[in-house]
Amino acid sequence: MLTISPEKVCYILVKAREFDAKVPPAEESSGSNPSDDLQVDVLEDFADDPTQQELVSAIVDLNDDEKLDLLALLWIGRGDFSVDEWERARQQAADMRHKHVARYVLGTPLASDYLAEGLNLLGYDCADTEERHL
Repeated sequence: MLTISPEKVCYILVKAREFDAKVPPAEESSGSNPSDDLQVDVLEDFADDPTQQELVSAIVDLNDDEKLDLLALLWIGRGDFSVDEWERARQQAADMRHKHVARYVLGTPLASDYLAEGLNLLGYDCADTEERHL
């Protein structure tokens, strides 16, 4: 059923969770020393954020079928479609192919939760992947 590997989806959802944890920067350039301030700057959302870049890159690097699966999983996890409507969800994803998939995923609140739920509904689990990335 899936053309995208569950491992790729798990990587994307881990990066999406990291991205969602970001907060606006307190100061553009604090000049602090990461070893002194417990590296709190890593949670701040700067324009050149490597977490966002990794997430976008992971999605952009997917082939067209994998992108359709990613969107279908997100929508199934969100409850827009049931597992039985997999092909219909993929067709809807194909209909919006002209849109930027990475931007869509980044702009979807709780995207990581929806991807995890979509995978779970299809019988997959990301527990091992999430532990490796923490």
